[in-house]
Amino acid sequence: MTTRARSFDAAAASYAAHRPGYPPALLDAVEELAGRPLAGARVADVGAGTGIATALLHERGAEVVAVEPGDGMAAQLRRANPGIPVVRGDGDRLPLATGAFDLLTYAQAWHWTDPARSVPEARRVLRPGGALAIWWNDADLTVPWIAGQEARLAEFFGAADGNGFRTLPRGLDGFTSRSVRWSRRIPLDAHLANLASHSAFLMLGEAGTRDYFAAERELLAPLFPDGTVEESYVVGLHVTRV
Repeated sequence: MTTRARSFDAAAASYAAHRPGYPPALLDAVEELAGRPLAGARVADVGAGTGIATALLHERGAEVVAVEPGDGMAAQLRRANPGIPVVRGDGDRLPLATGAFDLLTYAQAWHWTDPARSVPEARRVLRPGGALAIWWNDADLTVPWIAGQEARLAEFFGAADGNGFRTLPRGLDGFTSRSVRWSRRIPLDAHLANLASHSAFLMLGEAGTRDYFAAERELLAPLFPDGTVEESYVVGLHVTRV
């Protein structure tokens, strides 16, 4: 898992350019379930990557610190968000003061942690009454073309490469969950670049995936004759207070 997590560093620029963001409704739900506004809250965005969620939290008025272990990802985050502090570390070893934060966020990142370590660390750095928010942005399988693409991905990588490792941590009770649906319209090239920025493809490398993307382009091009793809997502949000 560590090697796979670090695969993003070599593709940080593409990750920042093509990965989807998050809709305002998600941050509204974070505020509701955490029981406080983001404005003025002390927030640590853990596994921040290139800062996609970090920047949105900052725009909401949070006093946000980004925690990121990867060299390439941290460098990209700093370039895009020069006013946001970045500290090097991960959820298993948070380089943060005890009881200092109102909210910890893990956007697409909790599954890279070892819950035996990350749960005690979350408890340590959150103030009493603080909240832990975990979310994943997943393709909306109710859309037929997306379901077809996901089936091809499962066949290409094998069923074992699915999202079964995305589980909520034991030892933390009282999670409240929400689903937030949203979509974005992007060029077909950007859609394929988004797929290519996922760790499973990065681990195989361009040579190992060239034929897959050529075939995928051939399948999708007739579905989107104007060259614009509408990607539909469901964000699964899970929040608990400690």
